[in-house]
Amino acid sequence: MPRFKHYNYDQDAMVVINYQEQLQPGTFEHAVHYLIEHKLDLSVFHPKYRNEDTGRLAYDPAILLKIILFAYSKGIKTSREMQWCCETNITFKALSCDTVPHFTTLAKFVSSHSDEIEELFEQVLLVCHEQGLLGNELFAIDGCKMPSNAAKEWSG
Repeated sequence: MPRFKHYNYDQDAMVVINYQEQLQPGTFEHAVHYLIEHKLDLSVFHPKYRNEDTGRLAYDPAILLKIILFAYSKGIKTSREMQWCCETNITFKALSCDTVPHFTTLAKFVSSHSDEIEELFEQVLLVCHEQGLLGNELFAIDGCKMPSNAAKEWSG
C-alpha cells in the first residue's frame, strides 16, 4: 500500500504578506486602488467628519471606498459579507490594509455619503476618458429603468 505525506486542512498558519504585492498591475483591484489613491479627490467626504480635536479615529474614506467598490464588482452587496471578506479574503485584506470595518460602519458610509459617491462617479468618468477607455459612442448604466415602446413600428 502506498504511503503519502500527511496533510491537515484544520490548522492555522502565520504567513508574512506584503499587501502592496497582492495588488498586481493589470488587475481590477489594482485599478481600484490606484484610482482612489492617485486620481480621485476624496476631500468631499471630509466635512462630515468632526473629530479633529476629540472623538474616535475614523476609517479613511479611501479604505471604505476600496472595500465597497471591490465588493460590488464581485457581486457582494451586503455589509456583513463585506466585513467577512475583510476578515478572510487576501485581496480585501490588501485593499483595506488589514483593517476590518464593522458592517454597520460600511452600511452607514454608503447610506450617508450617497451624494459624495455620486460626485466621484463624474471624476471616474473623466479619468476613463483621459485614459481612452470610453468609446464616445454609447454610455449606459445597468439598472436604470427607462420607459420604452417595443412596438414593431418603433423598433428598427
